[in-house]
Amino acid sequence: MSSTAPAPGPNRHPLVLAAGRAHPELAKNVAKELGIDLLGVSAYDFANSETYVRFSESVRGMDLFLLQSHTMPVNQWIMEQLLMVDAAKRASAHSVTVVAPFFGYARQDKKSRGREPISARLIADLFKTAGADRLMSVDLHTAQIQGFFDGPVDHLWAMPILVDYVRTRVDVDNVTVVSPDAGRIRVAEIWASKLGGGPLAFVHKTRDVTRPNQSVANRVVGDVEGRDCVLVDDLIDTGGTIAEAVKVIMAAGAKSVTVAATHGVLSGPAQKRLTECGAREVVVTDTLPIEDGRRFPNLKVLSIAPLLASAINEVHSDGSVTSLFDGNS
Repeated sequence: MSSTAPAPGPNRHPLVLAAGRAHPELAKNVAKELGIDLLGVSAYDFANSETYVRFSESVRGMDLFLLQSHTMPVNQWIMEQLLMVDAAKRASAHSVTVVAPFFGYARQDKKSRGREPISARLIADLFKTAGADRLMSVDLHTAQIQGFFDGPVDHLWAMPILVDYVRTRVDVDNVTVVSPDAGRIRVAEIWASKLGGGPLAFVHKTRDVTRPNQSVANRVVGDVEGRDCVLVDDLIDTGGTIAEAVKVIMAAGAKSVTVAATHGVLSGPAQKRLTECGAREVVVTDTLPIEDGRRFPNLKVLSIAPLLASAINEVHSDGSVTSLFDGNS
């Protein structure tokens, strides 16, 4: 295969996909879906931890898509992607699209207290300053982050992939979709409509903004007794919030709980918590790499590569990314 896709029409620029070192398996799968080879990239760290990157082939006049998911160590991979953007602009790429399936610092999207940064805005500014023309990501923590980047943003939804799988694992005539907090009720409503229009519920919780990754699930509001519950969220980090929510839902009489989330961060104690919380299955996508040591028996990882490839094709051909989501993205 070639590292460039044919131009979709006269006077078009070839499509090229390059990736950093954060999630090579996902990059290879996206390239396979696109029917092209990844552009060669030389990347390594100097002894003092500075990063070096260089494209192995010319990118002049290309529509270049730079894929890097901001997994741990987050700062290193963001910096590597920034350097790749700068290298591409200096090498006369026609356009540069930053593809960040998981967008680092997305949870820091507002000031909860005085003297805090709005870190998600800063990351968006850094990519723009480096020379990115466009940003593509999957299930941003909040939709407002789209407005932080001064240019087009393609906000993809993993929901179709997750729903198609979950539908095969539950009794759709006996499903209650549960939001982990009141703030994600709108997402739960869309889930419920796609699973047959069953009832909704949410977990009432409290959070101390001075203590990261900690919240208290108090009670479930809604009809869950005797029902197959689907608990939906955008990400699972240390697993504390989700694990406590599962316990509260089961204590309220639920028949089963299936957890569905886009991003499996799975930091620290997440593996133990999610194994022991009582969830029948935890379903995530591979927007982030999940090594064997962080996996557990009831974890299911779905591929996000087909969605990313479809969106990249739509952007490159001046098509409609929104059409991939029934006009809802």
